[in-house]
Amino acid sequence: MTTIKIKGMTCNHCVLAVTKALNEIDGIKNVKVDLAKGEAVFDEGMPIDMDLVRTGIKNAGYEVV
Repeated sequence: MTTIKIKGMTCNHCVLAVTKALNEIDGIKNVKVDLAKGEAVFDEGMPIDMDLVRTGIKNAGYEVV
């Protein structure tokens, strides 16, 4: 499991947007986004380029910290 901290989430819409962004990246599965903790946890089915993760989160309007 991989855990990343995400800055800028304030509501359940944010959780859905981040979840969708992560689910669109090949190899990522079992995404769980926790608004209270400001983090996302996911499994990697194969090695994932973290730059893709950062870009996906950024394009959704949030920031990986």
